[in-house]
Amino acid sequence: MASKKIDGMLLKEMFSSGAALLTNNRDSVDALNVFPVPDGDTGTNMSQTITSAIKEISAKNYTSVSDVANAAARGALKGARGNSGVILSQILRGFAKTMNGHEWLDGPLLMQALRSGANTAYKAVMKPKEGTILTVIRVIAEEAEEARDKEDDVVELFRLVLATGDAILKRTPEMLPVLKQAGVVDSGGMGLMVILRGMFAALTGEPVDAAIEGISADGAPMPGEYVDDHESLEEIKFGYCTEFIVSHPREDVRDADVVRLRKRLERIGDCVMVIADMNVVKVHVHTNQPGQALQYALELGELDAIKIDNMFEERRERDARLAEEAAAKAAEQKEYGIVAVALGDGLVEIFKNLNVDQVVDGGQTMNPSIEDLANAADATNARNVIILPNNTNIILAAQQATELTDRHVIVLPTKSVPMGISAALAFDPAASPEENEAAMTEAANTVHTASITYAVRDTNYDGQEIHEGDIMAMVDNKLSLLGSDVSQVARDITATMVTEDSALITIYYGEEIAEADARALCDALAAAYPDCDVDLQRGGQPLYYYLIAVE
Repeated sequence: MASKKIDGMLLKEMFSSGAALLTNNRDSVDALNVFPVPDGDTGTNMSQTITSAIKEISAKNYTSVSDVANAAARGALKGARGNSGVILSQILRGFAKTMNGHEWLDGPLLMQALRSGANTAYKAVMKPKEGTILTVIRVIAEEAEEARDKEDDVVELFRLVLATGDAILKRTPEMLPVLKQAGVVDSGGMGLMVILRGMFAALTGEPVDAAIEGISADGAPMPGEYVDDHESLEEIKFGYCTEFIVSHPREDVRDADVVRLRKRLERIGDCVMVIADMNVVKVHVHTNQPGQALQYALELGELDAIKIDNMFEERRERDARLAEEAAAKAAEQKEYGIVAVALGDGLVEIFKNLNVDQVVDGGQTMNPSIEDLANAADATNARNVIILPNNTNIILAAQQATELTDRHVIVLPTKSVPMGISAALAFDPAASPEENEAAMTEAANTVHTASITYAVRDTNYDGQEIHEGDIMAMVDNKLSLLGSDVSQVARDITATMVTEDSALITIYYGEEIAEADARALCDALAAAYPDCDVDLQRGGQPLYYYLIAVE
């Protein structure tokens, strides 16, 4: 099948197909994370990022590849989570730059888009690491540029993209020893290839298995229901949100009839979703002719659960409310606001007691999106906002959040919650933003953090053989100790951290640790290190038994 050009509608279908395939396989991509902690989330982060892009391109009937690509990039930026999600959003951003102003996507433009995607992603990372998703997109772009004999056939060029991507992905273990030791390919690179394979299926109409070769989709969730957010619409062209179910389709209804219904609805509205699920057809459309939409659907069978909302009235009420809120906020805007990322009711309470304005749920087990962080910055109602990411996988997203807010945002590279707490303690409301950034960064860097959790699978990492269920201790995010008893590992790892200059040991115990056990550990450390103050705090964090800070 030869194809020289892709229009906006086809590009939209390609993105949607790629997102659906990744969603089907996200648990399995998660399982490729090298480190066997119970929070491998690359597939989940990338899936949520691309799903946010699909939400954005579904908001209107875009007809040009320029509009679709820009909407996808905008949506991905808002929803990007974790380093893998942020990098994916930057790849889409590079695509959009190249397609800007174009109605169609042909071979030469696809080559340029791939190169722009790779370049933009590399620029977003301070220290790019080879053997990752960055390598996969870069090599794909390089090989595509060499394929001048295929530039007139988008399908053949895309076949080359998949072949090249699969080949370089298989070589990622040769570039990163930790991948080779664990016996896996890079999870971010695999996530990208799953998306591209789904896009190719939509381009060619060829079937694609729900599970990608080498990845099992058993237990993986199906794509989520469409979430209709009326407030996110920039403008309302079609004012009636119309939803219903064809609950008893005629016996002779076929897939072609469902496709025809979707196309007819697209002619009278936007945000069209028509999902056939066994013997039910679920329909969503924004239109100015809700009666006509219902009439079209009646040709397929009986209607049920009909719901029609007047979005014009909703927008009027929302605009009035926002105007009142904006006036109130403008009158009370303050100089400083602090946003911290943490998970666990005890840790949240600690940050609030340190006058942190907004605590965003997230950390080792859940990465907030760029939009989550930007919204939290705006919610502080401050001219200067300091963000404490408190996790290495959130720093990049926090840095990108500056593009979604008008506040002056300072992102401190805090890699753990104890670093964030130390930074918050050093905040001085009377100091300048530059002085606070320097003082808080210095305070954070005096803290060394041990994180104690368990291994979720057998693997080999950094020369150490790890078995499922082993108790692992990481110091400043590096594996330092393995054991079988949580309390013993906690004591042993603390011994490696305390020096003659240490003055304070703080223990944050997680939701699975009884207070009596935590106090016993605190007493043991106090006896072992009489020259240090030992403090015990309830963190309530999931999955991590203890966070132990030494400073």
